[in-house]
This record gives sequence, C-alpha cells and structure tokens, in this order.
Amino acid sequence: MAIECINPPDLPVPETYSQVVVATGTKLIFIAGQEPEDIHGELVGRGDFAAQAHQVFANLGRALAAAGAHPSQVVRITIYVVDYQRDYHVPIFEKARVTLFGNHKPADVVLGVSSLSPGYLIEVDAVAVVDG
Repeated sequence: MAIECINPPDLPVPETYSQVVVATGTKLIFIAGQEPEDIHGELVGRGDFAAQAHQVFANLGRALAAAGAHPSQVVRITIYVVDYQRDYHVPIFEKARVTLFGNHKPADVVLGVSSLSPGYLIEVDAVAVVDG
C-alpha cells in the first residue's frame, strides 16, 4: 500500500495534517467514531478534555490493530469536538493525536458539535487503506 501526502504550493501548509492524501491499496477499513470509553464502556475523564482526547486516540489505535492496520495507513480522520474553540482544543487533541500517528499526517476534518453522548467531549473516526 502506498500513501502520498501532498500540500499544494498554493494552499497553506498545516503542521499536523496533509491537505491531500492519495492512497493506493486493495482494502478500505472504516473505523467507527471512537469515544472516550474504557474496555467496559465507561466514560474516561469526565470533564477532562485532555484525558478524553488521549483515550479516543488510544481506542482508535486498538481498532486499527484489530483490523490489521497500522496508524501510518490511515488516510483520513474526522474529529468531533463539543463546543469547539480552536485555540483551546487544537493543542490538546494534537498532542494526543501525535501519540498515535507520530509524524504521519492523514487528512482531517474537525467539526464543532453541540453535543455527543452525555459527558463525552470528543470522538474520532478514521479511514485506512491497506493491501489485501
């Protein structure tokens, strides 16, 4: 599987994601929105955005592994944040994101939402491309 991350010269160069990702492979893996829950389905970090961000990216890593995929094969993520405030939330979820992806920069979308499940502050889903 090959992934090419592109930042066109006439678009801003983001620090933590790529404007365009071209993936060539034979199998698509769609990971459902990962919530800040432990293995028992219990909310982790009630009221603590950083703890919840860490948990959702850890859960995303587990889901990828279960599908036989590696974080470097993720081509796109969507990050849903309750009451999104760019200056506050981005540095926090980017720190958690780097723990999973390292230098890999899949394309992303950040969506501010009014609510998720009660007490949940962040959710992240993903698409990966791997060779069959």
